[in-house]
Amino acid sequence: MFKCKNASLRRYKNHSALNFARFISSRITFKSKRTFSKLIVRIAIIGIMLGLGVMILSLAVIKGFKQEIQEKVRGFAGDIQIVKLDNNASYEKSSFVDSADVVKNIKSVSLVDAVYPYATKPGIIKANNEIEGVVLKGVDKTYNWDYIKKALVAGTVINYTDTTDVQNQILISQLTANRLKLKAGDDLLMYFVQEPPRKRKLKIVGIFNLGVDEVDKTFVIGDLALIKRLNDWRKGEIGGYEVRTKQFDKLNITANAIDDKLPIKLKSSTVLENYPTIFEWLGMLDVNTIVMLVLMIAVAVINMISALLIMILERTAMIGIFKAMGAGNWAIQKIFLYNAAYLIGVGLLLGNALGLGLGFFQQHTHFFKLDQASYYMTFVPIKFVWMDVLLLNIGTLVVCLMVLIIPSMLVTRITPVKAIRFK
Repeated sequence: MFKCKNASLRRYKNHSALNFARFISSRITFKSKRTFSKLIVRIAIIGIMLGLGVMILSLAVIKGFKQEIQEKVRGFAGDIQIVKLDNNASYEKSSFVDSADVVKNIKSVSLVDAVYPYATKPGIIKANNEIEGVVLKGVDKTYNWDYIKKALVAGTVINYTDTTDVQNQILISQLTANRLKLKAGDDLLMYFVQEPPRKRKLKIVGIFNLGVDEVDKTFVIGDLALIKRLNDWRKGEIGGYEVRTKQFDKLNITANAIDDKLPIKLKSSTVLENYPTIFEWLGMLDVNTIVMLVLMIAVAVINMISALLIMILERTAMIGIFKAMGAGNWAIQKIFLYNAAYLIGVGLLLGNALGLGLGFFQQHTHFFKLDQASYYMTFVPIKFVWMDVLLLNIGTLVVCLMVLIIPSMLVTRITPVKAIRFK
């Protein structure tokens, strides 16, 4: 019976202490007329607002960059390329016979979305007294043109319904068109270095602009049948398969699964291996993001520590009176921690408004521009991941409150007699 009464008494005391801390904190926060600490408090709130806003925007920009650049490269080259296993490291891959069984085995991997035959062949374009070395990528009527259509700046894609003229159609990049002073509808001569040398007169049906120099400087797109005729391949021979996956984040898993399905004469390589420079650069952005997040949280924490210390020093007399009345150190600490939590909450609310507001503004207007030659795109891309936003809010709140426990321990150093005399 006495144990039950003691437990109830402890719960009552804890509940009373909690109500006491909340009540005094609310009075300090909402009804205080002191002005000494207002400027510092406002600076702390602004610091948290700017820190969270910058963190939200930075993550959104990094995610946007990675997604846009990945889609650009994937849209042209696919996710996985399958070619003949040999020592040929040139752009003109060795041929092998297109096999329905091989395609069926590749598609049996659950993460595979589509498989397209293709071939490549180096050549030289001559037009308007200018020459340009390029690689012709040949595709057939099964090819998915969705991404190339989005990148078109003039003309259209290859029309496979026109069977008589399809081999004479070609798409070139905006970069190549500018160098050779060409436009959609113009004719050009393309020379292929082989024995014997051959040339073809081709018509530009479309001009694309991916914004990735590694692609725009190098490739043009034409009909797979043209490369077959130039190379005198037998019926059914191709240069390789281009595989597109359902989930890019599981690319290596998909590639390993495909390798297990391939005959020994074929090998696969991922877009990460084919364009290492681009994806290594994207990986470096993750390191920059971590450094930026640590710095922003550190700034927010320092601002809040300064504000809390000033609030404690400003109310030294009040702390002394509470201690003289029997209040414990932890109860008084909680007063200032509740007050700090409110200020952090205001800063988080304003930070979300700043970060999300600017992000949505950029998404809809593309107001902030970029140099495409340096950044692969003409505007700052934004991609919000709501879990990132939630974790940033929770992380900032938790880190700030945990760190603020240490400066709040200044309360334990204050004695009632000296505090009441403090002015």
